[in-house]
Amino acid sequence: MHKILIIDDEPGIRKTLASILEDEKYKVFTAEDALIGIETIKQKPVDLIFLDVLLPKLGGIEALDRIRKEWPLIEIIMISGHANIDMAVRAVKLGAFDFLEKPLSLDKVLTVCRNALAIKKLREENKTLKKISSFACEDIIGTSPAVSNIRETVKQAAESDARILITGENGAGKEVIARAVHLCSSRADNPFIDVNCAAIPENLIESELFGHEKGAFTDAVSARKGRFELAHGGTLFLDEIGDMSLSAQAKVLRVIQEQKIERVGGEKTIETDVRIIAATNQDLEKSCEEGRFRQDLFFRLNVIPINVPPLRERPEDIPLLLCHFLKIMNKKITLEADSVEVLTDHDWPGNVRELKNLAERIAVMHQGDAISGEELEKLLNKKTKKQNSGQFGSSSLPQGILENNYNEAKDRFEKHYLEFQLSKNSGIISKTAEAIGIYPSNLHAKLRKFNISMGNKE
Repeated sequence: MHKILIIDDEPGIRKTLASILEDEKYKVFTAEDALIGIETIKQKPVDLIFLDVLLPKLGGIEALDRIRKEWPLIEIIMISGHANIDMAVRAVKLGAFDFLEKPLSLDKVLTVCRNALAIKKLREENKTLKKISSFACEDIIGTSPAVSNIRETVKQAAESDARILITGENGAGKEVIARAVHLCSSRADNPFIDVNCAAIPENLIESELFGHEKGAFTDAVSARKGRFELAHGGTLFLDEIGDMSLSAQAKVLRVIQEQKIERVGGEKTIETDVRIIAATNQDLEKSCEEGRFRQDLFFRLNVIPINVPPLRERPEDIPLLLCHFLKIMNKKITLEADSVEVLTDHDWPGNVRELKNLAERIAVMHQGDAISGEELEKLLNKKTKKQNSGQFGSSSLPQGILENNYNEAKDRFEKHYLEFQLSKNSGIISKTAEAIGIYPSNLHAKLRKFNISMGNKE
């Protein structure tokens, strides 16, 4: 619903104009002078203002100039019973959309009002498109067909409130895509709240998402807003959604359907306006088949699917990304021809996160304006990789893995790989997570998934 403010010192004009606009289903506020009107704007979002020229305390032309400078997206229609050509020209030069003479014509008021709101919408869309273009150039780095497709999807998805499911390996850049959609959308000025579902204990996930009232449980010493409330008007990013418990999944599904929440231990219903973007490194369709993820929630989330491919599937993007990270760190280092070959030959199990770590390593350890392939191999610990290849080659794979179907083989290999890395890093969770390029919370979740003993080493 569009919101319109009427600033006029004549009560009859305010009442008549408000009645006309309210009949057209607009939300209308009124103010008897410009100073009160400006305070109204500070407290309530306004799309359009009808502003009288002759006002006490602060004149309409002066108020027009001030409002246009502080709130440039608000359209302003000037009204006056003492108008002249010079005044109208001055008002338009200061940014007024139009100038109407009193007594006001009903048809003219409604026509100009609709036109002004249509122009405002076009300006907002143009602003969004510029934001999309800028973001695509600066933050979604790459020239590969996959990245180009992602950029196009972000442009299209940002224009709606449709839910998005982003899939891809750990470190592939799923959160970057989620933030891109938010920043390119009409919600960009409102909060972007992210939740790592794998990092929150199962008994606390509902409190984190929906909030709680004082006394709802032992440690609830005061009321607290949940992530849905904090994200009101903006975007809620549910990362690692595949690790969410079935109980929490059911409640998220209910919120999507009803757009309402209740805090833990509370009875009050709270309306929420949130766009949901979810991400996972799991095969949710398989999880649905195994009963670990609700199929109805999957279909609700998967309105616009975006798959972020791993770096090894888009090698042409790797040098660009590395140069981008080095530039952010104010390091002007060029890549020699053999260094590009080293970059594209590496498997990048940690994906973009691993590549960013390499950039930081180069920034600290490397001296000079260019870096060779030999130096990159040292920084990538290529020698260590070759030494370990004999220990973790095809002969050490789980028996019969090559005869399994793809998903079974992938799970068996992943379990074998994690057991190997844990053993290599003395069973220390944090050290293992850093070595393979994932968050400790994600590693904990995977160890639980594959029933791998974690011991007590953090």
